[in-house]
Amino acid sequence: MSTPDPASQRRSYERGSLTRETLLPDPVAQFRQWFTDATGTPEVIEPNAMSLATVDAGGQPSLRTVLLKAYDERGFVFFTNYESRKARDIAANPRVALLLPWLALERQVKIEGRAERVSRTETVKYFLSRPIGHRLGAWVSQQSSVVSSRSLLLTKLEEMKRRFADGEVPCPDFWGGYRVVPSRFEFWQGGKDRIHDSFAYLPAADGSWTIERLAP
Repeated sequence: MSTPDPASQRRSYERGSLTRETLLPDPVAQFRQWFTDATGTPEVIEPNAMSLATVDAGGQPSLRTVLLKAYDERGFVFFTNYESRKARDIAANPRVALLLPWLALERQVKIEGRAERVSRTETVKYFLSRPIGHRLGAWVSQQSSVVSSRSLLLTKLEEMKRRFADGEVPCPDFWGGYRVVPSRFEFWQGGKDRIHDSFAYLPAADGSWTIERLAP
């Protein structure tokens, strides 16, 4: 069996186009419109999955996938272990970037901004809405730390099940949410012959947003 050639994996992007006239003046409203399209498209798997880019104190970038759990005009929220690598990076440098790639729609959205912790009330409210297995998992995993085996994790999971056998699984102090407060948005729509449509939203002095077309 031959090894696939990455350079041969080409496709022509012809699902649609994006113009300045069709963009909404508010980037969060534009995101909401595109997110609605993505959630309504069966080919888009986990439309709330987004790449989170951070940089540590030494300048080393890191990237991983997290899940968007809430968004509004204040920003975009995800949850994690506050002792994880991403949390340590954010503590050293709160400037981050998000990327939501909706490949089936030939679209992607990039968001740049600063990450800040959400309130404890907001964290607990979301945590208690999670399935009990997910809540137990938060107690089991010390994210980003070295673990000797999967069996050790499963043993700890059984321990947590016994500890919280009454069904009440509280939110750990080391677990919570971050809100990415946006300072820049980019909306990208694939185009034929690699002439893609890309627009950036930048904050204006009066509190509105300036929209600029970017070269593909």
